[in-house]
Amino acid sequence: MTGTDQAMSSLWYVGAIILVAASLFARRLPMSGVLRMALLWIGIFALLWALFSTAEEAGWLQGQGVETSRADAPLQAAGTVIAGGALRISVSGDGHYWAEGTINGTPARFLIDSGASITALSDGTARAAGLNVGNDGPPITMTTANGKVEVERTSIGTLNIGPIRASDLDAVVSPTFGDVNVIGMNLLSRLKSWGVQDGYMVLTP
Repeated sequence: MTGTDQAMSSLWYVGAIILVAASLFARRLPMSGVLRMALLWIGIFALLWALFSTAEEAGWLQGQGVETSRADAPLQAAGTVIAGGALRISVSGDGHYWAEGTINGTPARFLIDSGASITALSDGTARAAGLNVGNDGPPITMTTANGKVEVERTSIGTLNIGPIRASDLDAVVSPTFGDVNVIGMNLLSRLKSWGVQDGYMVLTP
């Protein structure tokens, strides 16, 4: 409880006691009777205050009729919804669009990036999916947002994200990607349509 809350609570109790005392004097009771009744009411208020304080400290009153502020609420993970045959991906807390899918049946998480020309996989994801990396020729150098990186070429047999399914999809692999997998334009261009609508990335197969 903050200092302001404590002050308001104290004022409330003082006001309640004054109200009870005024009602007792209005009934013209003997002074001894007034004192007894006043002490009785003070005891009742003290007991109620102690019970309220104990319940508050124990957390029994938390969350009752109180709406968590947006600033204190945890960020929620981006969700995906399939509507009308299209995949709708809500924007994540980092401002990007992420989706769960599979590569040759192996689960993987993807960043949807229209600025990437080709689908890119982390080294760990490629190995977990059993992809043949580097069989299509020597490493090549690509220019990315983080500068020039050396990548290996590979081919994805089947990539699935919700209702979207792509076969024989070219991809590149590099340890420099960390644990990030990126869906690039070589997959997006196969879709009937794609774009951002009302804060959602909408992918229509």
